[in-house]
Amino acid sequence: MLEKSKVLVLIGIIAILGNWVGYDVSPIAALPGIILIVLFTVIGLSLNVAIPKIPAVIWISLIALIATTPIFPGNEWIVEQTGKINFMALATPILAYAGLSLGKDLESFKKLGWRIVIVSLVVYTGTFLFATLFAEIVFKLQGRF
Repeated sequence: MLEKSKVLVLIGIIAILGNWVGYDVSPIAALPGIILIVLFTVIGLSLNVAIPKIPAVIWISLIALIATTPIFPGNEWIVEQTGKINFMALATPILAYAGLSLGKDLESFKKLGWRIVIVSLVVYTGTFLFATLFAEIVFKLQGRF
């Protein structure tokens, strides 16, 4: 759990810097939002240790969802603080960490062979095409296009 906490703090710092450089949100303004996101993640990871049959991402999402619902005290403040964090400022360090962790398993990745490239391309293409189709349908229903 200590290593996960260190990674979360590092990702939080990089996200704050990315939010500052890329989106002009001062680190002081972004700090409460990052602390809340890290707190929700730590609570979700702790619940995952206690009840491991449910994936951590479900616990983390559930905690964040509950904390931002109108029935939760202080939800407006939570939404306001986390709203200052741009998603891409969060995604960049997480994806970088995922890429680095893939590097340590390069031998396992090599065993998958060339087929993984084909599968990845099909998945990415399908995801893009269906997301585009879905967006087009929604925009048509809303009368934007």
